[in-house]
Amino acid sequence: MNDYLLSALLGVIEGLTEFVPVSSTAHLRIAEALLGVDLQSGFWKMYSIVIQLGAILALTAYFWRRILDFLRTFPKGEGGDRDFLTHPLSLVMIAFVVTAIPAFLLTKLIGKNLENLLVMAWALFIGGIVMRVVDLLFVRPRIERMEEMSLPSAIWIGAVQTLSAIFPGTSRSMCTIAAGQVAGMSREAALEFSFFLSIPTMFAATGYDLLKTLKPHHTTEAIAPLTMTPHLWLVLALGFAIAFCAALAVVAWFLRWVRRHGFAPFAIYRIVLGAALFIALSRGLIGR
Repeated sequence: MNDYLLSALLGVIEGLTEFVPVSSTAHLRIAEALLGVDLQSGFWKMYSIVIQLGAILALTAYFWRRILDFLRTFPKGEGGDRDFLTHPLSLVMIAFVVTAIPAFLLTKLIGKNLENLLVMAWALFIGGIVMRVVDLLFVRPRIERMEEMSLPSAIWIGAVQTLSAIFPGTSRSMCTIAAGQVAGMSREAALEFSFFLSIPTMFAATGYDLLKTLKPHHTTEAIAPLTMTPHLWLVLALGFAIAFCAALAVVAWFLRWVRRHGFAPFAIYRIVLGAALFIALSRGLIGR
């Protein structure tokens, strides 16, 4: 396939799936397997990291007013009832730290699973079931807005998000949304916290992955030196721009959808995709 077309397709997949609870990692890995992308190629490894940065920037672009409001009201909060540990920005960073520490300690285990389609199939399937059960059982939230969250809720959500790092295909957003609902948050509040938590989590994860990829003295997994040509820069820029635009559109749409319809279609989609991936793997239609 033409490099530009491949870049555009992967950029669309990344942008459409990064912030909905279906796992962008699994979708990109499946697409790469079906399209014959060389996963040992230094360029395509770097490409998959860079387009994630495009999706993150879309999130910050969409929520820039909310971010400024949080900074303006720190640490007392909008109503003056918060403190340094319970302000929304603090809760986001606390949840991030709770995720980051075990994720860093389990780097080797995470690396082993990162491209394993069988692990992703299980994660998609089980995650879909969990998401549907949570959506059906936790229907009377106590917390309607992210600003009303408590410190224990943030710690709990951060701990659950660790599963998405260990088992690719689980989905960061699925973990944080489901954990938020279990903690008594409304769908919209859980989704919004998921979005905000994605910003430091993804910046840290993609930054670390990029460092591993480009700096050979940091890790044996590095592929540097990587020679970039004008053609490769254009391919990279195209994927980055498309991921940014697609993610920006999805964030706005997803918030509206959840207010009206909930998460049921995404849970069902995960179950169906996980089952389809099991079948494809068992019949040798796609490589593990």
